[in-house]
Amino acid sequence: MAIGLTLALAIGLLAGRYVFMQLRNARLAAMRSVPTGRIVVAARRIGLGERLTSADLRAVPWSDVDKPAGAFGRVDDCLDRALITPVVENEPVLEEKLAPKEAGGGLSVAILEGMRAISVRVDDVVSVAGFVVPGTRVDVLVTGPTPTGDSVTRTALQNLQVLAVGQKWEPDREGKPQTYTVVTLQVLPEEAEKLTMASTEGKIHLALRNTIDSKPVSPPPVDRVGLFAGPPPSPVAAPKIRRPSLPPAPNTPEAYVVEVIRADKRDSTSFGGAQVHP
Repeated sequence: MAIGLTLALAIGLLAGRYVFMQLRNARLAAMRSVPTGRIVVAARRIGLGERLTSADLRAVPWSDVDKPAGAFGRVDDCLDRALITPVVENEPVLEEKLAPKEAGGGLSVAILEGMRAISVRVDDVVSVAGFVVPGTRVDVLVTGPTPTGDSVTRTALQNLQVLAVGQKWEPDREGKPQTYTVVTLQVLPEEAEKLTMASTEGKIHLALRNTIDSKPVSPPPVDRVGLFAGPPPSPVAAPKIRRPSLPPAPNTPEAYVVEVIRADKRDSTSFGGAQVHP
């Protein structure tokens, strides 16, 4: 009996090894059957508007089955073309992310046809503490005076794309250098005029919004009096006066008339009601 058990175990081990070898060979055969090519990816993080050089790119092995549309197989096909959207390291470089060669480089390649780029000055607090970066979307709030001398804040523009964020400095009144942040936004031509007026006549703030939240909103303007004075007190309702109910009028008995005839004379007398006269 021990010999039979040993023999069964040996046969089971051989069968298991055979199945394992068959599965491994099938997997290797499937891998060999998939054609493998190369794809161009970014060798580092590359910003918006930068022209691509050989140092920015590399070609890596990539399955032809999973090759994304618009991908390049050679680095030379991407050289001297500017990016219209930032890419991160090892991200595939696609045709839709590159500007034509004749478009040149710089920020202008990222501006859509019919749009404009305009820069506005903000500070770190106004620009949401550094979270406003290229690719994010913001609303523009403007605070300025009203014809009555009050101040009001309203949402002037909504869902604008940030193209670039940079630091600049200029001397103050005493000649000391001061640094401020410049945010470049992509706008329509009429929005560019509105933004210029807002930044010239008032003070603008940027409100960061979710990139997938494109629904327009209509918040009411906020003025200084309404913000600091608070809502007006609710009017006190006048107390209701309960008028006393009058007692019901007493029942008037029905009247009856007695008529007396004396010769040619007739008299009528009423009892229990109003007097009736002839």
